[in-house]
Amino acid sequence: MAPTVVRDGPFRLFFFSREEPRIHVHVAHPDGEAKFWLTPVVHLATSAGLTPRQITDAQTVVQAHIKEIEDAWNHHFGG
Repeated sequence: MAPTVVRDGPFRLFFFSREEPRIHVHVAHPDGEAKFWLTPVVHLATSAGLTPRQITDAQTVVQAHIKEIEDAWNHHFGG
């Protein structure tokens, strides 16, 4: 299961139910995907198919929705 947390422009933020316990979010874009760690600060874990500009834009979207992501993570995983 991969619950969608936020849709913002061309980005869909989501996480997988059975991945790893460290808080993170995946960002899908029509051109590719990225994964961002949320702690201790938002930073890129991996990316595929995105330009440097798209990665920067994706990180900005993650930072803009950090509270929603954390709330959805805690609700989903019971944290």
